[in-house]
Amino acid sequence: MAIFEFDGYRPQIGKNCYIADSAEVIGAVTLGEGCYVGPGAKIRGDYGVVHIGNNTGVEENVVIHARPGETCTIGNWVTLGHGCIIHNVAKIDDYAVIGMGAIVSDWAKIGQWAAVGEGALVVNRQEIAPGMVAVGVPCKVVAEIRDDWKKTWETFKAYYVNFAHTYRERLKKIE
Repeated sequence: MAIFEFDGYRPQIGKNCYIADSAEVIGAVTLGEGCYVGPGAKIRGDYGVVHIGNNTGVEENVVIHARPGETCTIGNWVTLGHGCIIHNVAKIDDYAVIGMGAIVSDWAKIGQWAAVGEGALVVNRQEIAPGMVAVGVPCKVVAEIRDDWKKTWETFKAYYVNFAHTYRERLKKIE
């Protein structure tokens, strides 16, 4: 893993996190406990601040970055799907799901248990209310989160928390 201090800011990594060897965590970044940071992920707190809560999955090739003097806050049990971009987000609340390849742009707010679909674009200052599903470019709310979806997503979220534990113990590099 590549964890870098920048301008005196050192990432703070919670207990039981897994950070892949090819991931980069730079500067003013806080990761809560039990987080998974997949291969190729980049979390840049080089001139902004990034806070990530407990048990959050930052999947492969995710990019998270905050503007100068700004803070990107990502809650607990959030799923950031493969290859999504989170830029200067004001807040992503607990249990939210950001789909693969989605872009969440500056100062957007994603509510608790909200879901942003694959490839969607959440534009500047857009808000997705708690428990809503948004898709498209730019994204629009199309549905409410159903209880059966929550149950399914809780299962998938638990896989990444489990990966944070099992990868540290059982992932073996073969040369």
